[in-house]
Amino acid sequence: MLRGPGATAGPPPRPPFPRRAAERLLAFARRPYWDRPDPSYRIRRWPDLTALCLATVFFWSSLTPSLVPRPWYLQGLVGGITAVIGYALGSGLAWLYRTVAPWRPPTRFRTRCWQAYWLLSPVLAVWFISESARMQRQLRVLQGLPPALTWHTPMIALIALGLLLAALLVARAVRLGSVTLIRQLGRLMPRPVAFAVGVVVSALLVLVGVRDIVFDRGVVDIADRIAEATNGGTKEGIRRPASRLVSGGPGSLIPWEDLGYQGRNFAGSTPTRDTLSAWTGRPARDPVRVYIPSALPAAFQDDSPFAAQARLAVRELERTGAFDRAVLAVAGTTGTGWVDPNVAEALEYMYEGDSAIVAVQYSYLPSWVSFLVDKEKAGQATRALVDAVRARLDTLPDGHRPRLVVTGESLGAYAVEASFDSADDLLASTDGALLLGAPDFSPISREIRRDRDPGSPVWRPQYRDGAHIRFAQFPETDLARPAAAWEHPRAVYLQNASDPVVWWSPDLLLDRPAWLDEPLGPDITPEITWFPFVAFWQTSVDMAVSYGVDAPHGHRYGAGAVDGWAAVLPPPGWTAADTTRLRAFIGHRPAAY
Repeated sequence: MLRGPGATAGPPPRPPFPRRAAERLLAFARRPYWDRPDPSYRIRRWPDLTALCLATVFFWSSLTPSLVPRPWYLQGLVGGITAVIGYALGSGLAWLYRTVAPWRPPTRFRTRCWQAYWLLSPVLAVWFISESARMQRQLRVLQGLPPALTWHTPMIALIALGLLLAALLVARAVRLGSVTLIRQLGRLMPRPVAFAVGVVVSALLVLVGVRDIVFDRGVVDIADRIAEATNGGTKEGIRRPASRLVSGGPGSLIPWEDLGYQGRNFAGSTPTRDTLSAWTGRPARDPVRVYIPSALPAAFQDDSPFAAQARLAVRELERTGAFDRAVLAVAGTTGTGWVDPNVAEALEYMYEGDSAIVAVQYSYLPSWVSFLVDKEKAGQATRALVDAVRARLDTLPDGHRPRLVVTGESLGAYAVEASFDSADDLLASTDGALLLGAPDFSPISREIRRDRDPGSPVWRPQYRDGAHIRFAQFPETDLARPAAAWEHPRAVYLQNASDPVVWWSPDLLLDRPAWLDEPLGPDITPEITWFPFVAFWQTSVDMAVSYGVDAPHGHRYGAGAVDGWAAVLPPPGWTAADTTRLRAFIGHRPAAY
């Protein structure tokens, strides 16, 4: 249509999309950041360059290998957490500089710095992630896993970036809320008072929200509900025992239904004398297994639940004739109440059923939750049991009492250690101990590592020339060192150099651990490094995948209990050939539970 004279021209046509995108990209390249138009903008503002650079460095450092191989999605999680920490530190440093220094970089300088960041950081990130895949493959080979590895480079970066952005949004929202609160309070009181009150109130709200709502009513409550539902079930294939010598069986003081999930698994998988005789080739006895759940029958409840559990355990041991056996083992349990079947059955096969094992459950929560909310219960419950059993043994005449040994794995090892005052007390109070994967916070393990003989590494400490206590990752050879005489009573610690449960500690946040000193453990890659904050989260995530490797690596100890018991308290006539045969049997049969 033709327009006449004086007609108004319409708007110019919009450029095509590719051209518009190119123009915007070019404009961003010329000035790759955005200044907020108003200082009141708390959420909609560009990231701080110093904080972003430190976050990027922290992310890169998280790509280094740690104790055990980890999958790509957990690498993204570790990278995101450490990037958040780096950003927080960088933001704090940038705020401190702006507070005390008057100089501000000119626009041209800021632009060049941002351009350098956008140019270098993606390239270096891809290279570092590719290098991390190579190092993960080397670690897998070192720990007996196939080198094949799926390592999604883009997904690792996206997970880390997503966590960083989410944390940044939450932090800025909290800051906006604090500023708004302070502004409202300023209408009612002097500015300094309003500022102080607003900061305190905001801090309390965040603390209460994180601790009481997110953690207690969120994480812990969900874990509790799941664990409670699990505790009411029974593993497929587990049946009520027919033996009167097992808790939950005929005549037991604890009904089968009250044993809980792990208690039913422990009692229902007890080997029979026929099973033991088939392996030994000689007549065997039905072994004794006593298990006391955390929820006691009403008739046995009183104001001191741990003492009540211990009294009930002794009565159950008396009922089953446990004090007439050759050996009596007190087993510390993990958070859920689990007892390692390899440890239990190795002792029972070794003694041809002439054994008794007793354990108490102090919680049904997973070990990581038990550690956070009621770690002390593990030591209190196990100590009450040990004291009660020892008191009953003291009433028996010499030569007519079983040998007393203690055992535990992971949190169960801590529970056993917390039952004694020191390494000397442990040796003086028992006839032997077998402890597997004792956590760093276990008191006796800490004592031994601290006072180890000069020159011995922390991952294989030699204590007082190995006279009574020895550590092993490869028991067949490690327990033979040192060559000095090994006296009774003996304590054996199975401890893998790559076990994150053993080495996890809050100290990793700021202190370089001794297990990174030369020489490194036999299954630790020489490319492992320590970086503040990063090593802590790497090791924390390692605990979640510490069962993804084969024994003796990570938190897997396999059939090492056979060598451990053979060293601690072998039955008369036991030979090295018997140990080899039983190790092969325990190592190749499917786990009982």
